[in-house]
Amino acid sequence: MATAYDEFGLFHENAEEWGLPYDGPPIVRRERVEVAPGRSLSALVWGSAPPEIVFLHGGAQNAHTWDTVAMALGRPLVAIDLPGHGHSDPLPDTPFAPRDFAADVEVVVRALAPDARGVVGMSLGGLTSIALAARTPDLVRKLVLVDVVPSINLERAAPIGEFVNGPVSFASFDEILERTIQFNPTRSESSLRRGVLHNSVQRDDGTWVWRHQMHWAPGERSEREAVALPEFDTLWDDLAGLRVPGVEIPVMLLRGLAPSSVLDDDSIAQFGERLPNGRVEEIEGAGHSIQGDQPVVLAQLVGEFLDTADA
Repeated sequence: MATAYDEFGLFHENAEEWGLPYDGPPIVRRERVEVAPGRSLSALVWGSAPPEIVFLHGGAQNAHTWDTVAMALGRPLVAIDLPGHGHSDPLPDTPFAPRDFAADVEVVVRALAPDARGVVGMSLGGLTSIALAARTPDLVRKLVLVDVVPSINLERAAPIGEFVNGPVSFASFDEILERTIQFNPTRSESSLRRGVLHNSVQRDDGTWVWRHQMHWAPGERSEREAVALPEFDTLWDDLAGLRVPGVEIPVMLLRGLAPSSVLDDDSIAQFGERLPNGRVEEIEGAGHSIQGDQPVVLAQLVGEFLDTADA
């Protein structure tokens, strides 16, 4: 199977699949920003005007997960590869570290999108965006959380963990694509093929590996999760602090209604208790990765939220 890859050569497929107008490739470039000596994060910058939105992807994903959303929005924006994902350098020994990630992301946002009107974060990127808003509220004027709150429903998230913690390498591109299709039965094969091309790399020996660094041995995984979950819970206080006098950051939570969503009714209730003025939108036909399942709906909601005087 041919696996030639041009990361900017697949946008016509996104447009065709979702019925978006297409008169040629959009203006997109890749930028690198040094966040510490010898360590940089990478980002996709859409458009030539100052970015209006910052997008942060989920764990084991990369900035290209937002491609269809970006095309549907048609606005200048920045999609950042989190540390250890996509084309970004990793943070040492911190795969589940929203606050550490936020410190790196702050540097990138100040460099590429200091006047952005909002930040959109999905899953691990959503937790990172909460930490970013608490750390630097001047950079997060509005916040959209995509299928995530600080409380993690481990039972609902189990299939995601099973997929991410699968084989470290694959004998062929067909093999890595087949596994991806097995865990994403509602997605089209063409969209999953694009996603795998963006999120994997072929080594010199012909095998394929993921670009992200979020797969570990079972024992190591348990140890890392045990460290991470308490930090996740403390982000509830950060989230609640976004609507206190002097801060007042509008927040919208998007919840997928398909079984693959990691949010249950208790999660939504706790969000309402912690953030009484927060907005919740539930999306039919979407699971955890709303940007992949219903990207046009997500784009419409984000655009409307940004354009609302207050939310």
